[in-house]
Amino acid sequence: MRLRRREQLRDFLRTCRARLTPADVGIVAVGRRRTPGLRREEVAALAGVGVSWYTWLEQGRDITVSAEVLDAISRALRLTALERAHLYVLAGLNPPRVGGARGDAVGPELRRLVDAWTPRPAILRDRYWNLLAINAATRTVFGYDDTDHNCLITFFTNARYRDMHVHWASVAPVVVAAFRADAAHAPADPEFDRVVDALSAASTEFAELWARHEVGAPVQAVKAIHHPEAGDLVFDVTTLAVADRSDRFLELHNPRPGTGTEERLERLQHGVQAASA
Repeated sequence: MRLRRREQLRDFLRTCRARLTPADVGIVAVGRRRTPGLRREEVAALAGVGVSWYTWLEQGRDITVSAEVLDAISRALRLTALERAHLYVLAGLNPPRVGGARGDAVGPELRRLVDAWTPRPAILRDRYWNLLAINAATRTVFGYDDTDHNCLITFFTNARYRDMHVHWASVAPVVVAAFRADAAHAPADPEFDRVVDALSAASTEFAELWARHEVGAPVQAVKAIHHPEAGDLVFDVTTLAVADRSDRFLELHNPRPGTGTEERLERLQHGVQAASA
């Protein structure tokens, strides 16, 4: 496996180097050039590394690499975010997360998808579990309002949601363990610390569960609530990663067959529409 990865690293770097011209990177070409694209010594100079070291890397030799050096090579070769992540993998390092900056606008396609899931709840969140978009059903069914900005914080502090959640006490440790697993992917990211600190100050229950240091893998979940108007509702919850934004996740709630949830949701939706007419 390691040998195959080094072979792929060699081919990848050569291909990326060959597609650039000196003019692309601000180098004045002098005389005839036998090498298509950039020369190894030119990439090394642009990245600020030794020529011999870069040559060994491109040859796929078993050498030690750091994230800082891979970032410098990525800049020198004008790699995209996805190509940079691929370089990390081939070099044997955990790749950086690919995605835009926090707070980027949600595109109309995703917003339409979230809205179209009504009367079933749908949530679009980021890696920190911040809410990016919710549909009307999420507000009606779970009691989310304009004060809710983070799924984890809402789980512990939204009184209406907690009262409706049939198995809240048994699910809480699982939820916290799943958030810790997400945070473990970026141990130096201060945004995870911000969420944890804010919620620890607001909820002693969360603080106690966080102190357990339990880690859980995300799984296909079942969510059961008792809605004050619709009665018992049971959902299968599926979390999907957005293909072109790996820092965004779509949580879709689907009525569990045989529970009467779908029929109750329809009646609840009709009641909301009638009240607003």
